[in-house]
Amino acid sequence: SMSLYPSLEDLKVDKVIKVSVNFLSPCPFFSLPPLNPLGILLLSFLPGLYPNLEELGNYMGLALDSDEVQRNLALLPVADNQVAVPSSSGYGGMVRPVTGTDVGIRRAEIRPGLREIILCKDQDRKVGLRLRAIDNGMFVQLVQANSPAALAGLRFGDQILQINGQNCAGWSVDKGHKALKAAAETRIELVVRDRPFQRTVTMHKDSSGHVGFIYKSGKITSLVKDGSAARNGLLTEHYICEINGQNVIGLKDSQVKDILTTSPTAMTITTMPKFIYEHMIKRH
Repeated sequence: SMSLYPSLEDLKVDKVIKVSVNFLSPCPFFSLPPLNPLGILLLSFLPGLYPNLEELGNYMGLALDSDEVQRNLALLPVADNQVAVPSSSGYGGMVRPVTGTDVGIRRAEIRPGLREIILCKDQDRKVGLRLRAIDNGMFVQLVQANSPAALAGLRFGDQILQINGQNCAGWSVDKGHKALKAAAETRIELVVRDRPFQRTVTMHKDSSGHVGFIYKSGKITSLVKDGSAARNGLLTEHYICEINGQNVIGLKDSQVKDILTTSPTAMTITTMPKFIYEHMIKRH
C-alpha cells in the first residue's frame, strides 16, 4: 500500500478498518485505493514545490512563476499524508482515523522539494534573518518574529540554496549576509529547501495528557517505556525545534511545557540531532 500514516496509532486503526472492510466485502480481491494517485505527480507540480533547482525555472516548457500557471496550479488537489479508506465508507476516499485532519501536522510538514520565496525589506532595511554555514550549505540560524523572513514562512534550519539567482554553496556567512544587505529593498528572491536536518514525529496523548518523553533545556533526555513517543520513534539526544509547527527554540522549559499541555491530543514534534543543533545555534 502507498498509504502514509502520520503515526503508529493511525496505521494500527487503519489495519483494523481494512480487515473489517475486507471481511464484509463479498469480493476476495477487494483492495483499498492507494494514496491519491496524483500524489506522486503532484509533488513536482505544486505551487512553489520543485524536486530540483533545474525544474524551478521551467517545468515542461512552462515558466512556473507566471501568474497564469500559479492560478491554475492553485486549483489542483493537494496530496496529503492521509490514510486511505474505501470511498464506499462515505469518507470520500481519505481519512485519518485517529489523528483526523490535524492542523499541527500540516503546519509541521517538511516538504521534499524546493520553493521560491520573495522577500522585501522592512523599514530598517532588514529581512530578519541570521545565517549559518554548515557543510558547504547556507542555513537559517535565526528568524526574527514578525520580520519579512518570518512572514514569508522561513524557519530555523531551512537551507538557502540561492539568493537572487546566485548559488550559495560554499559561501561564508559573511558573504550570505552581504548578499542580503546588497539586495534591492523591494525584491529578494530566495530558493529554499525545507529544514533538511530536521524530522517530525506525530504522537498521541494518553488519558493523563502525556505522550511520554522527558526533556531538559529543550533537549529530549528520556522516553517513557511504551509511551506514544517511544512507539512512534522519537529519539533522545535531539532538540525540540517546533511543536505542531510552532517554533520553540529559545523558549524556557516552562514555556515549552505550556505549549505541550495545551496541544491537541495529536501532537507533532519537529526535532534536530544534538550535534547539528548545537553547531547550528552557536554564535559566531
